[in-house]
Amino acid sequence: MSYIKCRDLKLGYDGEAVTEGLSFDVDEGDYLCIIGENGAGKSTLMKALMGLNKPMDGQIEFGDGITRQEIGYLPQNKDFQRDFPASVNEIVLSGTLSKLGWRPFYGRAERQVAENNMKKMEVWELRKKCYRELSGGQQQRVLLARALCAAGKLLLLDEPVTGLDYKVTCEFYGLLSELNRSGVSIVMVSHDLEEAIGHANKILQIGREQVFFGDKDDYLKSESWKSFHNHHVSHVHAGEASQCTPAGHISGHGAAKRAEEPVKHEAYDAGYKGGGGE
Repeated sequence: MSYIKCRDLKLGYDGEAVTEGLSFDVDEGDYLCIIGENGAGKSTLMKALMGLNKPMDGQIEFGDGITRQEIGYLPQNKDFQRDFPASVNEIVLSGTLSKLGWRPFYGRAERQVAENNMKKMEVWELRKKCYRELSGGQQQRVLLARALCAAGKLLLLDEPVTGLDYKVTCEFYGLLSELNRSGVSIVMVSHDLEEAIGHANKILQIGREQVFFGDKDDYLKSESWKSFHNHHVSHVHAGEASQCTPAGHISGHGAAKRAEEPVKHEAYDAGYKGGGGE
């Protein structure tokens, strides 16, 4: 069953469209990677899915009992977020706010959910530490634990590895793959082409309009992928390599083999790989 159905979406700001004609589904168990050039509307799409931006046209429908309040959302990591003066426990626990209803205080159930997710993300031992004292990788684990407190079935992530080094990036992708194998559907925006696509099973490429939506295997055989990938090959630094993507992932191996055996592949330069925005 589809968790999200989008039909003929048109998105933009101040009456001016940035992308249109977007039609795609997110089904149970999916790992959808959304890619496109800067300014293509990827982050705008994520905000629309979360109800933070209203589409200019088209429909967004939720199925299987899912509401926006039950979607875990990890937005782009801005500098001000890294300096937030709260404890790890407070930040993760705040992910359960949508479950409180009219109650003014957290209860035993919310605290147990927060504890379970801190343990799952391996930050339980850090629960009393101030968030701003953590490393970038630890902070992302904390934010993912927070998102999981809201998410029962679906996670939306917007550039979750921006600013993280290769080792931490690899670990983070491994965490997402484990969550996906455990039954959590994932929708992720990323500039980190080969890594992100390597872990996904579906691809949505957008520009001024939808370029491609479908299975990863079909995408990797398409002219859309060849053109998009070749456009960015010029950003590759000779001799640089990432250890994250398992052999064959980019060529379409199944989800069960995600994040298991490391191999080298080309990495994009810092200007492309680390760029924020859409």
